[in-house]
Amino acid sequence: MRRKLRAALLGVLAAVLGASLLVGPRYLRGLSLVVRASGMQEEWATSLARWQTGPFEVSDLQVPSRHGPLRARLYRPREARGHPIVLTSGVHADGIDEPRLVKLAKDLATGGQVVLTPEPTDLLRYEITPRLPDMIEDAAAWLSTQKELAPDGRVSLFGISFSGGLSIVAAGRSELKDKVAAVLSLGGHGDLSRVLSFLCTGVLPDGRPLKPHDYGVVVILMNVADRLVPPEQVEPLRTGIRTFLRASHLTLHDAKRAEETFEEARRMQGQLPEPASRLMGYVNTRDVASLGPLLLPLVQDFAADPSVSPERSPPPSAPVYLLHGADDTVIPAVEASLLAQALRPHTKVHLLATPLITHAEVDRSAQWGDVWELVSFWTHLLEE
Repeated sequence: MRRKLRAALLGVLAAVLGASLLVGPRYLRGLSLVVRASGMQEEWATSLARWQTGPFEVSDLQVPSRHGPLRARLYRPREARGHPIVLTSGVHADGIDEPRLVKLAKDLATGGQVVLTPEPTDLLRYEITPRLPDMIEDAAAWLSTQKELAPDGRVSLFGISFSGGLSIVAAGRSELKDKVAAVLSLGGHGDLSRVLSFLCTGVLPDGRPLKPHDYGVVVILMNVADRLVPPEQVEPLRTGIRTFLRASHLTLHDAKRAEETFEEARRMQGQLPEPASRLMGYVNTRDVASLGPLLLPLVQDFAADPSVSPERSPPPSAPVYLLHGADDTVIPAVEASLLAQALRPHTKVHLLATPLITHAEVDRSAQWGDVWELVSFWTHLLEE
């Protein structure tokens, strides 16, 4: 743990404790969650992380959906508080087993929140489709009918990365009218075609340059591969791309296996015919400059369906919380700002772009004010 974060959290702790003497311990709940999420191990931090926490049970189940049953996991605290949460991951082959998703679900459940993590099947294949908001909507509708979990029939929707924007789309559907307490988009998008254009060009909507992360460009290629190679090459190319993406995920916790998997992706490239081999080469070398121009003509059509973009879908009436990494290069922070502008005529919006987050991940370098803003953001969200 870096000294800057420890010092910042100590400063925030002092401020929160001082404020608690005047207005009660409302901010301690948000601070406790932020400390748990930061993973600090100091004795004072672990004590604070346990403030108003308790045990919870975890069970696997299936949730009904118009596109077939969804695998899901329920985190159920012994003493629940607040509205239950439907927490959906970003595009990731590990689904509800993705370690960062599991940690967030546990951090929330430890604090007393009932958490349901559904597994929309398209996300497992790194596909962004109009079916995804349907699945999120159906999971939320099901949870709202479970009286022992949602006594007042209302739930909150939390989405990570692209699922953030898709959760806002789901929250605006008529089926969920009056059933949504709040929506959180963590690193999510406002307009899918605008994000994809940025990933292909490295140019933000206001014309400023920003180098895009290759991960997002590779996900685009996964989705439009059928428009770039002959039919018989589509699945072999996608298999190679999934292998590369799996290796990228492994770099977070297993460097040896990551390098072995990257090597496997390179071997796959050598076994592919042209043009799939050339495209897989761009993936393996993270050659965004070559991939981007090939993908750009395809993204408008791919993202044309309004149901994959919250700015082009009916807005929710529930409060919307937009939390974004200030320097995000997968979905840039300007997406949160533009989405906030589009939503504010219709509902209450809370926007925080913070250097504490990269793309839906905590960055441990911090200043006092940044931590305080994050604590305040989570405090207000958990109170909805």
